[in-house]
Amino acid sequence: MKKVKSLVLAGLLAFAPAMAMNGPALAQENAAVAAPASDNAAAPAESAANATAPAAEAAPVAKVAAPPRMKPTEGIGMPRPGEYTLQEQFTDTGKTARWLHDVMLLPIITIISIFVLVLMLYVMIRYRRSANPVPSKTSHNTLVEVLWTVVPVLVLLAIAVPSIGLLADQYKPAPKDALTVKVTGYQWYWGYEYPDAGIPEFVSNLLPEDKAKANGEPYLLAPDNRLVLPAGRPVKLIITAADVIHSFAVPSLWVKMDAVPGRLNEKSFTIEKPGVYYGQCSELCGARHGFMPIAIEALPPEQFDQWVLSQGGSLRKEGAATTAQAAPADGAKKI
Repeated sequence: MKKVKSLVLAGLLAFAPAMAMNGPALAQENAAVAAPASDNAAAPAESAANATAPAAEAAPVAKVAAPPRMKPTEGIGMPRPGEYTLQEQFTDTGKTARWLHDVMLLPIITIISIFVLVLMLYVMIRYRRSANPVPSKTSHNTLVEVLWTVVPVLVLLAIAVPSIGLLADQYKPAPKDALTVKVTGYQWYWGYEYPDAGIPEFVSNLLPEDKAKANGEPYLLAPDNRLVLPAGRPVKLIITAADVIHSFAVPSLWVKMDAVPGRLNEKSFTIEKPGVYYGQCSELCGARHGFMPIAIEALPPEQFDQWVLSQGGSLRKEGAATTAQAAPADGAKKI
């Protein structure tokens, strides 16, 4: 009997650890089985809430229609037949440059040219051999030498002062609120991208002659897609090229900047008046260099915002950046 009892006790002791470990495992399994039931009970409410949120976010947004394509005005933003001076300007720097050219440089050049011509004719007639058989021995004239030194210096100073001011204005950095547009020259078309508005790059190619005439636009200056900009707002162009050197030039806006591969050049300006302004690539860039037109369509600010939305872009919020930057500082003060 003692041996039997010993064997029974030994068996119980052998199975005791297994029973002790299986107890918690069974409890965990039961809890796991019960948990999904409770989770499934709450799942319909959560799924319903989650279903309504994406539905609200994915609600179709009304498509914003683009403003109608602006018709060009003959003689505005394009060369005129028989025109021999600079095109009419629609930026501050352009008006300054045209004033400097028309009011200062041309009169000075004309006066100097006429003066030199008259002086040469006078010398040829007055001091010809038949009229002066005995030549003059005069070799110096202090007054004349002073005059022909001082007068040119004064003329150059008069030209230099406004010229230096114009150069400074042409390369003045754009203000912080300027619209940034990236312009890329390709062989042989242009690409435009609006990083501020989230509009990806689109390309601009020459319109065929029949379509240009149908649109009432000058052939060789009319592209299919225009560079749309706001009138009255500062604009900053980041200009580069993908293959060879091009040049982005719009004469009526006094804009001309080389597009160099691997380099970002900047040009800033503000268009004063809505309209269509034409230009061309002004750097010999290959076989179709003469077929890279540029057309800038300057829209009133409200219509430009409408165009941005119609292209799937977004409008910048002026106070968003300022508020976001000020928030950490305010939080630091509170802490």
